Amino acid sequence: MKQGLSLRVSQHLALTPQLQQSIRLLQLSTLELSQEVEQMLDDNPFLERAQDELPREEFGLAHSNAPAAEEEHGDHGSAADSPAADNDSPGEPEASWDGDGSTEVVPDDGEWGGDAAPRKNNASGDDDVDATDLAREHESLHAWLHRQALALRLGEEDRCALSFLIESINDDGYLEDPLESLAASLAPDDLEQREELVHRFTVALRLLQHLDPPGVGARTLGECLTLQLRAMQEAGESVALCDTAIRICAQPLDLLARRDVKRLAQLCGDSDAQLRAAIPLIARLEPKPGRRFIDVERNVIVPDVIVTKVGNGAQTRFRVQLNPDVMPRLRVHDVYAGALKAHRGEGHQALAQRLQEARWFIKNIQQRFDTILRVSNAIVERQKNFFMHGELAMRPLVLREIADELGLHESTISRVTTAKYMATPFGTFELKYFFGSALGTETGGNASSTAVRALIKQFVVAEDTKKPLSDSQISEMLKEQGIECARRTVAKYREALRIAPANLRKAL
Repeated sequence: MKQGLSLRVSQHLALTPQLQQSIRLLQLSTLELSQEVEQMLDDNPFLERAQDELPREEFGLAHSNAPAAEEEHGDHGSAADSPAADNDSPGEPEASWDGDGSTEVVPDDGEWGGDAAPRKNNASGDDDVDATDLAREHESLHAWLHRQALALRLGEEDRCALSFLIESINDDGYLEDPLESLAASLAPDDLEQREELVHRFTVALRLLQHLDPPGVGARTLGECLTLQLRAMQEAGESVALCDTAIRICAQPLDLLARRDVKRLAQLCGDSDAQLRAAIPLIARLEPKPGRRFIDVERNVIVPDVIVTKVGNGAQTRFRVQLNPDVMPRLRVHDVYAGALKAHRGEGHQALAQRLQEARWFIKNIQQRFDTILRVSNAIVERQKNFFMHGELAMRPLVLREIADELGLHESTISRVTTAKYMATPFGTFELKYFFGSALGTETGGNASSTAVRALIKQFVVAEDTKKPLSDSQISEMLKEQGIECARRTVAKYREALRIAPANLRKAL
């Protein structure tokens, strides 16, 4: 074997720590970013939250009537492209992009503003609260039931049994475990004690099922509906109809779901007219008694981007702005940074590294929001018809189109559009909502799957409830509109919209 030297040139991508942090910050949701910021504030002494309140113009969020210079949209680096840019250089000017492609440029003082958590702005008084405050004040189902139980005069054992059952119900208000199983979990080896516990639980269950909301403590859907109907009877509401409805709920509920009136009439011994009058009464009942006690704070969505309409008629355009309430206002601690620069002693290198990490973190957060704003602006540009006319005017859009336009990778666009929300004149939507596959049309064009789903929903809303449309009929109606959509595709879209099949939508 002969030895020799050779020269080879190759390219490879090295994921530096700052690039890894940039990618991770980009895919975080608003809540996760807030937690990340709090963690970094606790760990890094060189990072602090800016205390002074910066004007809205500092974030490119000036009011529509405020004067602002407009320039052509320039090139901006993404978080995945240049995360380790020179941190000592002055901050780039921030911008808010308009739907017509113009850019409002505002100065940047080098600090990144906006509290991580939504701020309360009660300028009109203490009575004004936001959705998050209301969510925090929401009482849970278990707390509500425990508070009612305090008003009952019970012995120590019965009170403990009732408390145990309250803690055993799920968020929907159902008692999923049989009483025997609950007793066995407390006394696995003592048969006599288990029987005593079952007796106590049986008494406590009757008490629980008489608490508010009606239907709580039920073990099946039929029992839940029956409890609500009995509560209506006790209140003197529709007594005769409630008797018929209770007999219906005692039968297999699939008969009720299929509206099988003839079979129900045979089992219940009531006339068809009585059954037809009682079924709408059952339909008004609450199948999940604990629904209104669910912790709504988990469902509060704070948009990352706000789209507002500017102008009318031919001059209509849409302004895309970052939500200042989700942008953390961070800066480097001047005192600590100055002290580190003046004194070079033991541990200076480690502290300098922490200072650089703080600068990287601020820069990566800036680039995160810059990338979100660029992607949002591109989405608004391509989906102008949606912002003008609603979801029926949605056009097909895939991640690659936005990636090619902005010079980013598809994976970057995917990270940006996941768990990020946009507030529009038609509601708040996740950025992924604006992407949809294409369906062919007779003219050779494409229709967005989102628009097709909206059209299906429109057909179902306008249908005759006595003769609901089948999937095949909806497919034919779409073909009349020039959209090629198979029956199976219609069924898939209908299920995604949570629309019941035709036999379950039929009204009596």
